[in-house]
Amino acid sequence: MDQVIGVDLGGSAIKLGRFDREGQCLESLTIETPQPAKPDAVLQAIARAVETIDRDRAAVAIGLGTPGPVDGTGRIAKVAINLDGWQDVAVADYLEAKTGKPTILANDANCAGLGEAWLGAGKRFRNSIMLTLGTGVGGAIILDGELFVGHTGAAGELGLITLNLYGHECHSGNNGSLEQHVSVQAIRRHTGVSPAELGHMAQAGNREALAFWETYGHQLGAGLASLIYVLTPEAIIIGGGISASAEFFLPHAKAEVERRVIAACRPNLEILVAELGNSAGMVGAAKLGWGLAKV
Repeated sequence: MDQVIGVDLGGSAIKLGRFDREGQCLESLTIETPQPAKPDAVLQAIARAVETIDRDRAAVAIGLGTPGPVDGTGRIAKVAINLDGWQDVAVADYLEAKTGKPTILANDANCAGLGEAWLGAGKRFRNSIMLTLGTGVGGAIILDGELFVGHTGAAGELGLITLNLYGHECHSGNNGSLEQHVSVQAIRRHTGVSPAELGHMAQAGNREALAFWETYGHQLGAGLASLIYVLTPEAIIIGGGISASAEFFLPHAKAEVERRVIAACRPNLEILVAELGNSAGMVGAAKLGWGLAKV
């Protein structure tokens, strides 16, 4: 029975799973990301972990999610956020040489979106987008059932659209991006506390916390409105750590979308919370691998 390996590369941990065609995870493994996280050390660790999880050599391909942009061929990690010394790293070449398995890459947010589209909240839809609300705001675009990354591999940076022309400077060089309004750092900047603390406060009925989440929802909804006009998705999936407080902000985001987007551009649109949690990236990486295995 053919299988693939999905790898989710993070700054502190690397998660691997061996999957069948239906998406069942047959075995999983988590290892610490080597520190310092230089390319050779990290790729050696991944290659060893692949051997460990694929003792019978049943896997026919590897999909890998990396924290940063990937080239248009899905073979080179252009930059990897929170990893030391990563610049144009030929990840696929290295892993193919070490494991003998064809390998393909995508950034971690794209993998999370692909995972949700395959087995999670987006599986009922052919056209969806996902936003991961965390330290930054990542994005993924699924068009006609396929991950869309554009001709350079860099499409889908949905959190970097402009919301406020004169807003806070963004690491991308933009000002007032959606990320600068709805990320963890934005929440801390406005409130002085973490999203988790604000969620607990709202749960307890704290008026200031509830008012903040209402404003947060309107800002998120305004950003979603621009994305809807461009992509007209059937569904929008909201993931990342901040989505744990979705009950407090999602109704306001939906109201903002309904106010800003004409009905013809959002027929039957559903805005949903992601279902796969921390495994979404690994699942999506496996789906990437299956796409490669069919070639």
